[in-house]
Amino acid sequence: MTDPFPPEAYAREDESPDERFYAVPRKVVHIDDGAIAVLGRLYADVLPAGGRLLDLMSSWRSHLPSDCAAREVVGLGLNADEMADNPRLTSYVVHDVNRDPRLPFRDAEFDGTMCAVSVQYMTHPVAVFREVGRVLRPGAPFVVSFSNRCFPTKAVAAWLGTTDPQHAALVRAYFEAAGGWTGVTAEDRSPAIDGDPLYAVWARRSSRPG
Repeated sequence: MTDPFPPEAYAREDESPDERFYAVPRKVVHIDDGAIAVLGRLYADVLPAGGRLLDLMSSWRSHLPSDCAAREVVGLGLNADEMADNPRLTSYVVHDVNRDPRLPFRDAEFDGTMCAVSVQYMTHPVAVFREVGRVLRPGAPFVVSFSNRCFPTKAVAAWLGTTDPQHAALVRAYFEAAGGWTGVTAEDRSPAIDGDPLYAVWARRSSRPG
């Protein structure tokens, strides 16, 4: 499958190397407590218990619920200090998916993947989504969540130029263009009370090649 979007869709105001931008640890959460709680419930609903999980574009918190019984959680992100401080990670890898979308893992190595409030920074999302499918076992879920916050200088043009409902359509398009995914689902999981919105799009790796 080819990327349906032109290169300018992934242009950013700040095109400097991402490892430079993320070199200084930012140990803050990017969604509020209400959004974190509903994201945890989504993970509990969708991610398999007792599995090996990949936290893609990881940081110092993974937002997994406290009772999540994952066998192992592997982080992949840009800042080693942040991931070292993440109590849910059993191991981590420093890797820039914008510089190299190829994930440093074997085929069918994980039972689930999550990417929290970071998809807006991907400059090769279709390639990354295809790679996530490669490293997941058949039927395993990939959960992509986002809110209305971002570092605007590092978010891609396609994200900055669209609304929240359009963001969901954009992520769905990434899944569809990558191929190899089934049951693509988009939901507004925002808390009922005032606070940060929370949206999610997820799908499962198909049992057939993309």
